[in-house]
Amino acid sequence: MASGSVQAAATNLGYTPSAVSQHLTALQRETGLTLLARAGRGLRPTAAGHALAAEADRVLARVGAAESLIADLRTGRTGALSIAYFASVGAAWMPHVVRSILTGLPGVRLDLQLREHIPDSREERADVQVVVAGTGFDPGSGFTAHHLLDDPYVAVVPAGHRLADRPETDLVDLADERWVDNDFARGWCRANLLEACTAAGFRPAFRVEAHDYRTALAFVAAGIGLTVLPALGAAHLPDGVTCLRLLRPTPTRSIHVVVHDAVEHTPAARMAVTALRAAAQSAPTPISP
Repeated sequence: MASGSVQAAATNLGYTPSAVSQHLTALQRETGLTLLARAGRGLRPTAAGHALAAEADRVLARVGAAESLIADLRTGRTGALSIAYFASVGAAWMPHVVRSILTGLPGVRLDLQLREHIPDSREERADVQVVVAGTGFDPGSGFTAHHLLDDPYVAVVPAGHRLADRPETDLVDLADERWVDNDFARGWCRANLLEACTAAGFRPAFRVEAHDYRTALAFVAAGIGLTVLPALGAAHLPDGVTCLRLLRPTPTRSIHVVVHDAVEHTPAARMAVTALRAAAQSAPTPISP
């Protein structure tokens, strides 16, 4: 009792003296300790009283910190968000998305994951994931998908190629060309391309296998062959290549953002979806309509 008397403590706390006395008596009874001793006309804390008061201050400080943390979590000022994305989105969109989130919510920690597929296990899935999917895509129970962009495929040919002066070409016109593969994972994007080629009546002859779009484009620039890839992957072309629209058919991939329902209404997740929509709407295109 820092104030030295029951009367002074009651005045400081806004209680009646009898209420303070009752609380002190109950506390000594519950702890089995003598917490106060007479000192003249007043009271002073015993060693046990000092120790208990110090620990109570620490507990109250921790409670206050927990309350502040809860308030920060509710308003989105702190916390964590995991975001998974595939390679071409990583370079084209994620810097803008991350900057938007951290500018608006500087206390949020972002866990970024490069991932081409949706994990089978719900526990391994990210809070937010950018995915490529086909018609009728089902994100699974507990998750919601939002469409971002339809991304048509384009052909990239070396400068001086017989088609280099054209703005567009039928897919079948590429049937006898040397192709550079750009999808070593044999994923959905490659399967979608092969399906379009089959519909056009041929199967491409891949002469070189590259592991990513950037490497494939470098091979094209070297005059080794052509490559066909989504327009988003061809947004930043090296020198020495030309990009053409593909017609009859035009292979297209759909890009979605999948959000875990448990975090969908948090400020960080909402900001991530908003930033991804903005990035998709302003996505650069390698060719003019």
